[in-house]
Amino acid sequence: MFVSVACDLSGEDTRKEVAHILLQYHFKPVLANVFESARIGEKSLLRLKRDLDKATDFYDIIRFYQYPVENTLVITELKKNKWARTLLKS
Repeated sequence: MFVSVACDLSGEDTRKEVAHILLQYHFKPVLANVFESARIGEKSLLRLKRDLDKATDFYDIIRFYQYPVENTLVITELKKNKWARTLLKS
């Protein structure tokens, strides 16, 4: 599955920690605060989300763009320490 991660983080320490975590999961930086991977599995993605949840605070926002998930684009967002998921079908 292809996953793009966009980050809007509140501090430099958090930015460094989140970047380090994403690199551990083999994401590549493509723009400032945007990372991509075309080879992450569902189980690894769940672990990644837990790790990012622990590394961020109330003011941080992280968005995942996942495709394909049952032929659907899925957008998952961590905002105010809560995850929300949106499914976009054609």
